[in-house]
Amino acid sequence: MSKQISVLAIEDEEHIQMVLEYNLKMDGFDVHLAGDGRSGLELARQINPDLILLDWMLPKMTGLEVLSELKQDEKTQNIPVFMLTAKAMGDDLSQALREGADDYITKPFNATELGQMIKSKLENMVQT
Repeated sequence: MSKQISVLAIEDEEHIQMVLEYNLKMDGFDVHLAGDGRSGLELARQINPDLILLDWMLPKMTGLEVLSELKQDEKTQNIPVFMLTAKAMGDDLSQALREGADDYITKPFNATELGQMIKSKLENMVQT
């Protein structure tokens, strides 16, 4: 049996947290939540999740600031980070990828397909 994939969702909107938590748990993920950038960064360092879903616009630290800190820390630099954001312009995507994001999911997203999409993207990352 394969190990349960742990996901840390750093998202400040409670209703989106609830949707993420419910759907990802239904897909078999171990889900952790943080409501702002600073607590999300601290939690990432504590639990070392398999994947981080990171909102761009967060209180206390922006998603890009969190991403930068994660990628500079030896303990967290190899954790895949998927930006989860309403910022869908090409420049935003380019900036996130330059900063080290592994993928980019725009809001609104299909919550029922999110878990399968994450699994597929993680498998592709392992194969490359």
